[in-house]
Amino acid sequence: MRLTPLWLAMWSGPRTISTALMRSWENRDDCIVWDEPLYGYYLNATGIQHPGATEIIATQGSDADGITARCIGDIPQGKLIYYQKHMTLHLLPQLNHNWLNSLVNCFLIREPEAVIASYSAVRSDATLNDIGFTQQANLFDEVRTMTGKIPLVIDSREFLLDPETMLRAICDRLGIDFTPKMLSWPKGKRDSDGVWAKYWYDSVWNSTGFAPYREKTYKLCEKDQRIAAEARPYYEKLYRYRLQP
Repeated sequence: MRLTPLWLAMWSGPRTISTALMRSWENRDDCIVWDEPLYGYYLNATGIQHPGATEIIATQGSDADGITARCIGDIPQGKLIYYQKHMTLHLLPQLNHNWLNSLVNCFLIREPEAVIASYSAVRSDATLNDIGFTQQANLFDEVRTMTGKIPLVIDSREFLLDPETMLRAICDRLGIDFTPKMLSWPKGKRDSDGVWAKYWYDSVWNSTGFAPYREKTYKLCEKDQRIAAEARPYYEKLYRYRLQP
């Protein structure tokens, strides 16, 4: 068991397995999670209208300095692991990035066709910036330069093909013990879920573990095909560094 604290930031775009992975970490006895700390800041700064935007800003707050200070501050409830589910698009260019030095920054990726198909079901006016691929690639380069090391990259599809093997490899990479508790969790809502969960988290609320991966064919409109094609080079850039147990 790890004896030193771990501040762990998992950076992804929307509609990956990010919420299910957060559930997995939350089910550890030594871990507490924070769901998208910068969502309120992002919505307030950009004025973008997401479902429930006013409520999200009110509950998450929009003080970036205060939020990021909490991200690297004392771990709540005396836990050893502080798992933070972050969206890359929330890390706006004007935000100070110095706080990232105090985190172990990891990256969760998914094929762009799958992401845009899922995202467009909730927000039909999606753009490339909305799904975070360019921001993720830029942040990956920044973290790599900052640390002198290749950050941990997890591909959602390959993770779902063998969750236990992948979780064991992730824990090994991070220097912590794997626990089978990470493979399943109680069904339902969590107090840790953001207030936006009612718009996005139905499948996770109904889950008790990672759903088996199923190959799908995505029928995208012309606009979404164009977005997926623009996103693919950024996805492939990180995919080449993905964890392969």
